[in-house]
Amino acid sequence: MSNIILTGDRPTGRLHLGHYVGSLKRRVELQNSGEFDKIFIMIADAQALTDNFDNPAKIRDNIIEVALDYLSCGIDPAKSNIFIQSAVAELTELTFYYMNLVTVSRLERNPTVKAEIQMRNFEASIPAGFFTYPVSQTSDITAFKATTVPVGEDQLPMIEQAREIVRKFNATYGEVLVEPKALIPENSICSRLPGTDGKAKMSKSLGNCIYLSDSEAEVKTKVMSMYTDPTHIQISDPGKLEGNAVFTYLDAFAKDEDFAEFCPDYKNLDEMKEHYTRGGLGDVKCKKLLLNIINKELAPIRAKRKELEKDIPAIYEILKKGTEVARAEAANTLAEVRAAMKINYFEDEELISSQQLKFNKKNV
Repeated sequence: MSNIILTGDRPTGRLHLGHYVGSLKRRVELQNSGEFDKIFIMIADAQALTDNFDNPAKIRDNIIEVALDYLSCGIDPAKSNIFIQSAVAELTELTFYYMNLVTVSRLERNPTVKAEIQMRNFEASIPAGFFTYPVSQTSDITAFKATTVPVGEDQLPMIEQAREIVRKFNATYGEVLVEPKALIPENSICSRLPGTDGKAKMSKSLGNCIYLSDSEAEVKTKVMSMYTDPTHIQISDPGKLEGNAVFTYLDAFAKDEDFAEFCPDYKNLDEMKEHYTRGGLGDVKCKKLLLNIINKELAPIRAKRKELEKDIPAIYEILKKGTEVARAEAANTLAEVRAAMKINYFEDEELISSQQLKFNKKNV
């Protein structure tokens, strides 16, 4: 069996450092590992419309932003198929069939769906499309027979529900679909980078993101205003690491060689942490180190993005070709699904022959 990856993002805005450490960097590593036969990276515009249905321009405009971020970070269209979800109509048809394999009560129990509903204040009026998000995601995964789906831990309930739907389909209609496995980040710190304000989630709506396309000046403003330890008032005060966004970011980005380059007073992050917790180290010095590290990380991404922005039609051509590949793959799976469900009426020659034979006997 082939090793196939399906992953992607909702195009609700430019991608930020949370996306980078949580998925993008890992995707590039997986893409270049040679361990996978096919990689599909989906710009999930149809799913984004489930809670942005009244603002389609937002989704439309951000498709190109997400594509630019992908390519700038090292996603290679020669190795990975980048495609637009809504342009693969087969996904919608698969979703419709899968809806019969899951109950409303099961969807209501999905922890990820419950959390997202609460976050968006949908308790009183849940859009049906948003409520059936796990079914749509199952369609996305199974259409490409993905064996591996890179996700954060908060998305594990979604993958488990996909596995349940796959098992139900295969038990009912025959072994057609592939049961996927989740691939979670190796570094737990990278699973969810907090916002610059110290809040648990980096969110566009909260305005606490550092975007991959931010300029050096923008990154400086955001890092220097980053949340630290509110009790660390004087440099001599002992500082706390827990909940301190600066040190969480340093955990995610800092390497020993960064200290030799930007902060030679310390050999590594552990030495800096020890000094901070005992007192005598100010927040500004820590922030300046983080600023240098982030700008070093983003410099090649910014440079590549500027080059890519010079030829936007070429980016759309990459998306078009990737979508054509994705649609062909999904069409093959859909044909197998329809055959297993006995609804491939015009392709089933045996059905047509048997019906003719039945009516021949009737008319004898």
